[in-house]
Amino acid sequence: MSAIKQTFFQECEEQLAELEAGLLAIEAGEAEPDTVNAVFRAVHSIKGGAGAFSLAALVQFAHVFETALDQLRSGTLAPTPELLKVMLRAADLLADLVQAARTDQVVDEGRSQVLIDELNTIGGGLATDDDGGDGDMDGFVFNPVTVGFDFLDSVPAAPAAQSFSIRFKPRPELYAKGNETALVLRELERLGAIAVSCNTSELPELGELDPEGAYLDWSVELTTDKGEEAVREVFEFVEWDCELAIQAAGGAAADAGFDVEALLRSIQAEAAAEPVFAEPEPLALREPLTMAPAPGAAPAADAPSPAAKPGQARGEATAGAGAPQTIRADLERVDRLIDLVGELVINQAMLSQRVIEAGHAPGSAVAIGLDELEQLTREIQDCVMAIRAQAVKSVFQRMPRLVREVAGLTGKEVRLITDGEATEVDKTVIDRLTDPLTHMIRNAIDHGLEAPEARLAAGKPAEGVVRLSAMHRSGRIVIEVADDGAGINRPKVKQLAIAKGLIAADAVLSDEETDNLIFLPGFSTAAEVSNISGRGVGMDVVKRSIQSLGGRLSIASRPGKGSTFTMSLPLTLAVLDGMVVTVAGQTLVVPLTAIIETLQPKAADVHGFGGSARVIAIRDAFTPLIDIGRALGFRAQATDPAAAVAILVETEGGRRSALLVDTIQGQRQVVIKSLETNYGAVPGIAAATILGDGRVALILDVDAVVAETHADATLEPVLKAAG
Repeated sequence: MSAIKQTFFQECEEQLAELEAGLLAIEAGEAEPDTVNAVFRAVHSIKGGAGAFSLAALVQFAHVFETALDQLRSGTLAPTPELLKVMLRAADLLADLVQAARTDQVVDEGRSQVLIDELNTIGGGLATDDDGGDGDMDGFVFNPVTVGFDFLDSVPAAPAAQSFSIRFKPRPELYAKGNETALVLRELERLGAIAVSCNTSELPELGELDPEGAYLDWSVELTTDKGEEAVREVFEFVEWDCELAIQAAGGAAADAGFDVEALLRSIQAEAAAEPVFAEPEPLALREPLTMAPAPGAAPAADAPSPAAKPGQARGEATAGAGAPQTIRADLERVDRLIDLVGELVINQAMLSQRVIEAGHAPGSAVAIGLDELEQLTREIQDCVMAIRAQAVKSVFQRMPRLVREVAGLTGKEVRLITDGEATEVDKTVIDRLTDPLTHMIRNAIDHGLEAPEARLAAGKPAEGVVRLSAMHRSGRIVIEVADDGAGINRPKVKQLAIAKGLIAADAVLSDEETDNLIFLPGFSTAAEVSNISGRGVGMDVVKRSIQSLGGRLSIASRPGKGSTFTMSLPLTLAVLDGMVVTVAGQTLVVPLTAIIETLQPKAADVHGFGGSARVIAIRDAFTPLIDIGRALGFRAQATDPAAAVAILVETEGGRRSALLVDTIQGQRQVVIKSLETNYGAVPGIAAATILGDGRVALILDVDAVVAETHADATLEPVLKAAG
């Protein structure tokens, strides 16, 4: 049960995401029937699953919410802005109730009751406790059971009340989703006296029978005092996967029954007497009950596939067979697979090194086979990394709720626009994006956007806009958080930094340097401490979080126009393509994404400037020349540029520098190993890797090395002149 319950909560996450996305689409004017139905189904599915696990608070609220959505679906309610605001708040509360159920916590009943009252008011008071909101889960108790048909033989008597004629014809999708006809009939039996008959006219011969098909339809005469609503609730799990007709009928119920086991015994007897067919596998009548997936979900990817007849596609028998199939995999297993592939890459590199040392010619059979192995290893690695890739949509979908909450606390009108939600990145990066993005969006609303009155006075719309976008660029993922607010007030920022002792009073700062003061620990522009900001933590945490991912954070601001924060992150934290170089006897790896070109410096192109600082002329422009050996402390004396190699690199901020190394060994894909986890943080070093000869090589942090050089006062005039 615990495993099934965990699956339920995982499906709830998907349903909640679909719910919020649908409500936002409706709010934006896209109130198409499909969208409204998808929103209704999301809440309906959560309610049904919650009832299976006796989650009373969740069922009660979902029922009220579902009733209001049903009226929206039927056209009784119009999708007004006021209605959508209430429903978005209801979606937030529903998410909180799901999380509370998952962690065995309790959500404030007062908060729930306020929204229940609002939804009941909107829905005309139709969602009362009498029709399912009293938390008894419609009498349905979820337990693994053995399904039988014994109840068909004897039907308990019930007081005469209202009679219903029910025709119930399952489609193949109903069985593909783990539902059982017998369970539906059993639930009907609990409502009153029933008589069941089964139509077998469409049942084919055994040799033509598709195990995943649906050939039977059922007629039920039900006498109950529960009412039609209770009858329909029996079919709430399967109503989209069957043909269903319920009509009020008069007269006594017909005493008709159907012996399913006798039918199957006769079918199997015929099959045994038929010499053409091999002995068939017995058809299972009794199976453990399993949790039904959400309506519209694809069948499980690991479902057994029957042998199709020649010339007949298996997908003809079931609907939706063309949809992509997925499986749920334990993340630890995927991580283990990633580690093993990394070891495979390392061993392949070691094997290449041994072949080179053995002196095999490039055209030899061994060398050719090794090249093929390298290509295969790269393909395997790409495929495994693709398994870990996830769209940033999973993170972006959490932000609309945050925007609504912060906007409500600040009294501002805010609209969030997202772009590039399908951009994929490694899951390790995805998992650590939520906190930085949360801080940045809160900051954009609280500090970036003006109050509605101030915006109107400045000739802007009262509603501010925050834009969240993601894109791939140069082998990295770039995420931007932009607002159309007032921009950074640089005089105020500098004054506050001086008052807090963060910079000297006579410090001369460029606009970029002033903007970056907001990333200093303890810095805040808030006039007073609130629930949102003012404690001097936030943006410095964001910067450290991004740097821990091997990324960079930059800011661009225009007074009166707004600010844009740009995060540049590696697509994966597992592998990278790099240039292997030698510096003072040490082997380093320079990330390929930072390299523009390599060149052999000429003595005439290198010029000294201010003591030990040097620049190099590259195409009529002077670029700072950084001796990596000295910068990392590998040697005390500067090397001769004419006897070395210069690598022109560009940082995320667009600053160019030339890194001076002794030699270049070649380009190679390397497996990233965290140096901080296994040893400790080293300035200028991002991580480490293992080379083909078994030695450890350090991966250079290009941005950190350039930034450290930029901080050198002797090079400041040159760097500013170089732009």
